[in-house]
Amino acid sequence: MPSETPDEAIPVVLLMGPTASGKTALSFALAERFDVEIVSVDSALVYRGMDIGTAKPDVAVRARIPHHLIDILDPAQAYSAARFAADAGRLIREIRVRGRLPLLVGGTMLYFRALTRGLSELPPADPELRARIEAEAAVQGWPRLHRRLAELDPVTAARLHPNDGHRIQRALEICELDGGPASARFAAGAHSTLQGPVIKLAPNPPERARLHQRIEQRFRQMIDQGLVAEVARLRARGDLDPDMPSMRAVGYRQMWRHLDGETSLEQAVDQGIAATRQFAKRQLTWLRTETDVHYLDPDTPDLARAAEDRIRA
Repeated sequence: MPSETPDEAIPVVLLMGPTASGKTALSFALAERFDVEIVSVDSALVYRGMDIGTAKPDVAVRARIPHHLIDILDPAQAYSAARFAADAGRLIREIRVRGRLPLLVGGTMLYFRALTRGLSELPPADPELRARIEAEAAVQGWPRLHRRLAELDPVTAARLHPNDGHRIQRALEICELDGGPASARFAAGAHSTLQGPVIKLAPNPPERARLHQRIEQRFRQMIDQGLVAEVARLRARGDLDPDMPSMRAVGYRQMWRHLDGETSLEQAVDQGIAATRQFAKRQLTWLRTETDVHYLDPDTPDLARAAEDRIRA
């Protein structure tokens, strides 16, 4: 492998971890200590018009601190881990050339994995097989198919929500096409093009109950800020539906159901909080498979200093 260029000697800082753990606040604090540019690692922040439910940094903050991969797509469009890896890799190179510190912040763990480990080649979609799985789900429900996936591929099933039909369907499809678990595909043959030192920081409360409290507080704050009205505006466009990747984001799906009259607002809020907690659990499952992660207590008074010391070291 060729030796590092001077630009590649600048470390890449990955600020990763569960939702509501304080990643965004910490990234702003680090921007006061280093000359950084922030690259969002979030599958929902790429979408325009999805601001409240994604806790998107406001325009004033983004004018003060350079941010990338925010508001780059319409919610009707799709984004992928492979595209993220290509976009982030290009941005990291450009930020390093400018002599700045690339700070990647977010909780979409598959995107971090795609960047740091690469993506394996997966078999192409099989329309006939996909249609059959969808038909089975219509009768049995996705939780039943999730239990089937857990028998065939417990590693993949452990990181998927029982109602995540899109990903359960794809995992079952790979299992049938390959005759083996989808996780074997993800683990084999992948490689990263990321060069130079990488520092992984993960703010995460030591007690799960504290994280749950933070999640509930943030979700209720989003409701107060107008999340229902935001989803109503997106729903009123007429070209979006709840099965699109953008509208499957936690919070948006639950508010959409409420607006469809399926649940009361109180029920939708409770479901949104529960779904966010489940999402955080899956994020932590992914995080435990990462190596060389330095965990930080987000409630410690000297959090920013601890992170700064780790980077400078």
